[in-house]
Amino acid sequence: MSFRDENEEGRDLKKPFLHTGSWYRMGSRQSSLMASTKAIRDNSVSVFACVLIVALGPIQFGFTGGYTSPTQSAIIKDLGLSVSEFSLFGSLSNVGAMVGAIASGQIAEYIGRKGSLMIASIPNIIGWLMISFANDSSFLYMGRLLEGFGVGIISYTVPVYIAEISPQNLRGGLVSVNQLSVTIGIMLAYLLGLFVEWRILAVLGIVPCTILIPGLFFIPESPRWLAKMGMTEEFEASLQVLRGFDTDISTEVNEIKRAIASTSRRTTIRFAELRQKRYWLPLMIGNGLLILQQLSGINGVLFYTSTIFKSAGVSSSDFATFGVGAIQVLATLVTLWLADKSGRRVLLIVSSSGMVLSLLVVAVSFYIKDVISNDSSLYGTLSIVALAGVVAMVVSFSFGMGAMPWIMMSEILPINIKGLAGSVATLANWFFSWLVTLTANMLLDWSSGGTFTIYMVVCALTVAFVTIWVPETKGKTLEEIQWFFR
Repeated sequence: MSFRDENEEGRDLKKPFLHTGSWYRMGSRQSSLMASTKAIRDNSVSVFACVLIVALGPIQFGFTGGYTSPTQSAIIKDLGLSVSEFSLFGSLSNVGAMVGAIASGQIAEYIGRKGSLMIASIPNIIGWLMISFANDSSFLYMGRLLEGFGVGIISYTVPVYIAEISPQNLRGGLVSVNQLSVTIGIMLAYLLGLFVEWRILAVLGIVPCTILIPGLFFIPESPRWLAKMGMTEEFEASLQVLRGFDTDISTEVNEIKRAIASTSRRTTIRFAELRQKRYWLPLMIGNGLLILQQLSGINGVLFYTSTIFKSAGVSSSDFATFGVGAIQVLATLVTLWLADKSGRRVLLIVSSSGMVLSLLVVAVSFYIKDVISNDSSLYGTLSIVALAGVVAMVVSFSFGMGAMPWIMMSEILPINIKGLAGSVATLANWFFSWLVTLTANMLLDWSSGGTFTIYMVVCALTVAFVTIWVPETKGKTLEEIQWFFR
């Protein structure tokens, strides 16, 4: 039975929502290309272009997360909300993301990675417009849910798409662009929030997805997804443009075909089969990392950075918040370079260990501030120490715990359960993100020192989890990683 025959059933049932297009397929069959396509002849240039386009999705993701920090006081005042009502507003993006996560894997499997991003863009745009025109909490909440739904799909699809199109020697750095884009989105929300009021800021939130939609028509679909669907011609054309028209792709084509042929066409497996090491181990690692990422408290810190700095006694809290966002972007840029040099496992251990130390500093600072006078000279010093600790936490998170769990999820999940397993992992991530976001303000009101102590304990558990269970995937093809778990 041929490769095409083996996947004919999948091809009949699942088709790409956005076709791959002909602008590059014609060029891949010609020995002489037009001058306008000369740039994409160079190896990997097309991969970089694709990553830059889909990175608009995570920028939207980050803008959603960062929006609540500079707008909290103004929204509460204009719409007459209580702190708990605003906390609900902030957390509703995570509720919407949970719904999006449930659907993300199956949507990406049935209509392709590009089609999934197209579908995710529409509710994001509608949600931001609803927030901008909100006159009461109902429109505010509905808009937040809609944008969260789109973000839930984006958070799964973008790292998977990037991992599936990237050469093995660049995959870690390129998938890290996902987290870099998230931090850029957060920083932009912090920065623009200094100069525009919250309704205008919501309108600006539609820009990334508005650009992403037309951009999707100019990039190829994931070659591994096309291969899985039995679309051999489209699969080879897509891979050719991603690797460069002068590159011999025959070896990689054969590896992908063998990997696809060795997996089942079924979209579901029997529950008993999950006891096999090749399933339970990657599932446990992927889910564990994404859950621990959120329980570290990072979203609680990023969503309410201005509030935390005010409680620490920092006078220019909004500018300090923007500074944190900018530092996070710079730290994540370093991660792009380190991901394929130091390795995923080392970065996870260094990152979570750094978070333990920085959270310890923040917790101790708040504990001491609670027992001394506001007029004490030590009070001002502790404010600076707490600020430095929060910055150190964000930097440590950016070095590994921000990007690496998403990279590992996109690399280690078996292809025949990737849609379902990816949805479950993304759902778990967003559920705990919602839990942390919902409780962060209330925990900080209870005890700032106690809140950061809880986060510190989780990060310590993360160090142990990575040391015991997480393998190194640097330098391996996706197919080699799957054979490792077998």
